[in-house]
Amino acid sequence: MKEKPKRARRAGSNGKLVVGMPVYDAVDMLDVTGPFEMLRWAGIEVELVAARKGMHRFREGFRFEVTKSFAKASRYDVLWVSGGDPAALNLLMKDEDYLGFLCAKAAETPLVASVCEGAMLLAAAGLLDGYEATTHWAFIPCLKRYHKVKVVEGHPRYHLDRDRLTGGGISSGLDETLKLIELLKGTDAARAVQLSTQYFPCPPVNGTIPSDKACPLDQYGTASD
Repeated sequence: MKEKPKRARRAGSNGKLVVGMPVYDAVDMLDVTGPFEMLRWAGIEVELVAARKGMHRFREGFRFEVTKSFAKASRYDVLWVSGGDPAALNLLMKDEDYLGFLCAKAAETPLVASVCEGAMLLAAAGLLDGYEATTHWAFIPCLKRYHKVKVVEGHPRYHLDRDRLTGGGISSGLDETLKLIELLKGTDAARAVQLSTQYFPCPPVNGTIPSDKACPLDQYGTASD
């Protein structure tokens, strides 16, 4: 049986729970904006933070402003790491400043989460060592190269292992966020957000996730442990 995550403390100066999202140029839009929307409906604060404050751009998307740098980051109840363009991931997986920020925050934060390829950033920082985790289906071969990480079989929308919550590809972050809200504020709160956002998915098409043995990061020469 997996241990439950540590109970989150009230990190915000106003007593509210705070989720920190360390973002970067070419981060996946829905990885950030989907969870942001749901968390705000739950009354949970979200802080976007980056290596440098100022304007950034989503992957093939619009520009957005980050008003806090890593040096000015708050204390968080949850650290949420999003995926992004493989070229950006390749750089960040070797970026000592970015990985160092993840490690420093993870050491003082009750729960660490990732969605999509954000798991690759956690793995590169050593923050998934000894944990079970999932990621976007196309990056499962990449994550399996981190031999201290146990990749969950199948393609779950999210997976909780003690104080690590990881999610599948992009839209999985919506399901994962409802789970996060349930962990932080209870089932009733999660149901209220589900209702407010009318998240009752019923897609008009059905597809099958392929079995892919190639790692999309290979073209960038990214190495694992």
